[in-house]
Amino acid sequence: MDLQETLDLLIAGTDTCISSKDLEEKLKLGRPLRVKLGVDPTAPDIHLGHTVAMQKLRQFQDLGHQAVLIIGDFTAMIGDPTGKSSTRPPLTREEVLSNAETYKEQAFKVLDEAKTEVVYNGTWFNEMSYSEVLKLNTRVTMQQMLQREDFKTRVENGQEVRLHELQYPIMQGWDSVMVKADVELGGTDQRFNNLVGRDLQKQEGMEQQVVMLVPILEGLDGVKKMSKSLNNYIGVSDAPFEMYQKLMGVSDELMDRYFLLLLGEERSDEEDPRIAKKRLAHTLTRRFHSVEEADSAQKISEEKAKGDHSSGAVEVSIDSLLVDCQDGSNLSHQLQNLFQKLGQGEISLGKIKKDYINVGRIELNGEKLKDPISIPDFKKGDLLKLSKKLSVKFI
Repeated sequence: MDLQETLDLLIAGTDTCISSKDLEEKLKLGRPLRVKLGVDPTAPDIHLGHTVAMQKLRQFQDLGHQAVLIIGDFTAMIGDPTGKSSTRPPLTREEVLSNAETYKEQAFKVLDEAKTEVVYNGTWFNEMSYSEVLKLNTRVTMQQMLQREDFKTRVENGQEVRLHELQYPIMQGWDSVMVKADVELGGTDQRFNNLVGRDLQKQEGMEQQVVMLVPILEGLDGVKKMSKSLNNYIGVSDAPFEMYQKLMGVSDELMDRYFLLLLGEERSDEEDPRIAKKRLAHTLTRRFHSVEEADSAQKISEEKAKGDHSSGAVEVSIDSLLVDCQDGSNLSHQLQNLFQKLGQGEISLGKIKKDYINVGRIELNGEKLKDPISIPDFKKGDLLKLSKKLSVKFI
């Protein structure tokens, strides 16, 4: 691609670029740009909303630029106050580091791990003296901080704004100085924080980073930002069938939004909405799992929609079941995983033992399985009966 094609590709799908001219000048340098994305592991999992910015970062990677993934092990203990009407409850460092491990694992479902530089901002913040923190604070005024809509609103409403929350934008901005970011990616709600990074870089005599903001992805309710706390999310680590079913349940309007932000394309008005939704669900399930698991999820979903579980067994890949369960998992654990794959939700091991195994509902090729801690030897072609209306054939 020539320069203009590259520029158009990178800006496509963004809400704001500050500025496209600066990005063009940086691309003309002919060297890999350092493209920063910061994530705070305040929870164990990431959802599809997080992947919008990650996909843009992957796009930079594919064009030969350096992805810099900042794990906010220090900033997560404060919590980004953006959009919050109250102070976040603090997390311990142990909680943050535990979350960070699953964050990285899930992030690499989108990013190329071999081409990603992972850094923890605790590396520099844990080493700063109090005098250095005070010196950094002199770079930003209270008037600047109160320009932030969430802080301003909370003050006007008589709600608390704790002083440590005012540190967050400064710290995020300092991350950009420390990693020498050429570009910073984030959602539109990160505009203030990212611009602080530009200011701090300028004060340090550095070239200012380009700020690229991507749209915020709405959750399954179609109204509010996708969030685990609002239970309107689709997790990257959701089981294949669960992910597929959630996507099949979105409205037509939200489906078009997901096409645009997650697939990077506009759905044709000529395409049947039902077919389009299946394509969306299959594509995203395949992206985070596998073609085989996406095919299986689609087949199970179609059979459930027809209501014909009683007339035929649902086909499930024995290989995917064993990968999820690991060799040596006992019957109870394998059934728990299997129920989740079939969209039955997470059933406790105690319930599986009491309501399924002990009462003789589980049959393998016509023979009842009665020992919950036995190691089943499932094979391709086996027929496993889970209830009167639900059976599984392993393929």
